[in-house]
Amino acid sequence: MVTAPQQLKRGDTVGIVTLGSPLAANRINEGIHMLQKMGLNVIVGKYVYAANGFLAATPQQRAEDLMNMFKNPQVKWILPARGGVGVASVLPFLDFNIIKSNPKIVSGYSDITILLNVLFEYADLITFQSLLLLDFNPETPPYNFNQFFAATSTITAPWQILNPPEVPLIGAVPGNVTGQIVGGNLTSFVDTLGTSYEINTQDRIILLEETHEPINKVYRYLSHLAMAHKFDECAGIIMGQCTNCEPAYGKSYSDLINEFLVPLGKPLMTNLASAHSHFKATVPIGARITMDTVNRTLTVMEPVVRA
Repeated sequence: MVTAPQQLKRGDTVGIVTLGSPLAANRINEGIHMLQKMGLNVIVGKYVYAANGFLAATPQQRAEDLMNMFKNPQVKWILPARGGVGVASVLPFLDFNIIKSNPKIVSGYSDITILLNVLFEYADLITFQSLLLLDFNPETPPYNFNQFFAATSTITAPWQILNPPEVPLIGAVPGNVTGQIVGGNLTSFVDTLGTSYEINTQDRIILLEETHEPINKVYRYLSHLAMAHKFDECAGIIMGQCTNCEPAYGKSYSDLINEFLVPLGKPLMTNLASAHSHFKATVPIGARITMDTVNRTLTVMEPVVRA
């Protein structure tokens, strides 16, 4: 049975971890200061400021920080500094029994979505594709914060995942399906195929988004997922935006969706503002949602946090 973590309240404690690539110290400090101004307490992991090339620290050290946050009864929300690369390397060093016994809010996007989905699969924990520490800066639109704090404080259901008014959801293939939502960053999930941590899409609604990849490479990733039967097995597909993805060979992201995904015939929603987009909807990974592509609604059908 899926577990909803305890709701977040003013005065609660946030545990900061760096699980993939390093983040500059000034960006970390800026984020911590903003969290504190919002009325939250902050605990910083031992290796948060570490940097060793494209990784913050060893997989064991990064996993140790994460496990310490789960073990700490004060911590209500675990907030990674950033994604980058290398998040999957911490997975073999996690104790999912301890995590299952100490459910916390965990948020993030990009490479962090590997962790979010694995926590759902191995610890039955609802997680949140949403804010990273690097988003706690003056340039982040209020919509992003409002989405996250509303989702993590709302103990009733149903409620809707909403784009900003100026960013319409698009129903590309008609359908009305209900299932648990999984997914996140396309590149990251392709990297887990063939491992014990590969994404399970059976009867689920899969969400995918990408950033800074040419469209021919996005096609390669989608094709790989298709050959791994991830689209055959799923109940429906949600495509987030492809942020700063350049057209290739005259083909755009919209062309790719229309020519590759629409013919699959699965209920398909596109243009969800999430993850690497400027606007970031909060998506509860593992929660049961209803996707109505005709009326262009995404409805969360169960509480994702508890009192």
